Amino acid sequence: MALKWYTVVVDCSDPRALARWWAEVLDWVAVYDTPEEVVLVPRHAMEEAEHVESLEEWMRRGQGLVFVPVPEGKTVKNRLHIDLAPHTSQDRDAEIQRLLDMGATRADVGQDTEKVSWTVLADPEGNEFCVLSSRDQ
Repeated sequence: MALKWYTVVVDCSDPRALARWWAEVLDWVAVYDTPEEVVLVPRHAMEEAEHVESLEEWMRRGQGLVFVPVPEGKTVKNRLHIDLAPHTSQDRDAEIQRLLDMGATRADVGQDTEKVSWTVLADPEGNEFCVLSSRDQ
């Protein structure tokens, strides 16, 4: 038996603003939105049945992102981060520029930019994430 990975929770100072930013990055939608919690899911998840009867179907459903407020600011590198990957049909550099134009910043977490195939960025609240090389799998 296994449990389902349901969501990743992101601590932040402004859940609504950060959730809107990530919704635009991922083209996801908010399914719950209060000052204390915002839940994002993939757009296609909105088309799926609200209640899932079978365990097999339950396990196949995608994960969500939950944004909650915390009083403290971010002070150290994340121990867990999100990896984003463009498809081979997308222009990776253009996608990185789109993220930068939206308010992401380049981040240095000790990576050797000459040797790695990913780019480390941070969202508007400083949470690091990576844009991987283009792929089709």
